[in-house]
Amino acid sequence: MEDHIDAPYPQYLCPVDGRELPLAEARMSVTCAEHQPRSTATAFTVREAVAADKHAIEEICDRAWGETEIDVFGRTFDVLACDNLVALDESGELIGLIACAVNGGELAVVMYSVYPQAQGRGVGSALLLAAEESARARSLPAIKAAVSNDDLPLLYFYQRHGFAITEIVAGLLADRLGYAGVGFAGIPIRDEIRLRQSVCP
Repeated sequence: MEDHIDAPYPQYLCPVDGRELPLAEARMSVTCAEHQPRSTATAFTVREAVAADKHAIEEICDRAWGETEIDVFGRTFDVLACDNLVALDESGELIGLIACAVNGGELAVVMYSVYPQAQGRGVGSALLLAAEESARARSLPAIKAAVSNDDLPLLYFYQRHGFAITEIVAGLLADRLGYAGVGFAGIPIRDEIRLRQSVCP
């Protein structure tokens, strides 16, 4: 049995007409670097989250996952208890989040999300760089992340930033749900793909 995972909010914007896209309606296309969609520059800052950010963190979690508890790397993490780095626009509004926790002696990305209107402007890269710096500051050897097999944009993103696939846990997500839900571009969600990057100098 295959059902759609009803994400509460659109996760992407169409680069052609700017329409908000739910996961199952999003598609990818291959272009040369010269013809990548051009986006206007966005001024933003990245910093460690503070107590006053709690509501905004809950909201981005709700929009991305529908909750603050995330199952990854074989356990459940509460984003609110993680080490959170936030990206804020010029008005101080949260536009992106990377939530991390030490797991197995490495820094694990528990959740990573950038609002659709801020994607493609360097926000995600800045958040990931800040997380890598945090791992180095703690003398952790690596940062690791996991994506579902359907999440081709995020898999692309991590590999473009130097992560290598270390493990594929086949069927984990389908087993957890009890069925293979339909995710990005209509791809059945079945497996957890784990990636890692060394952060040692």
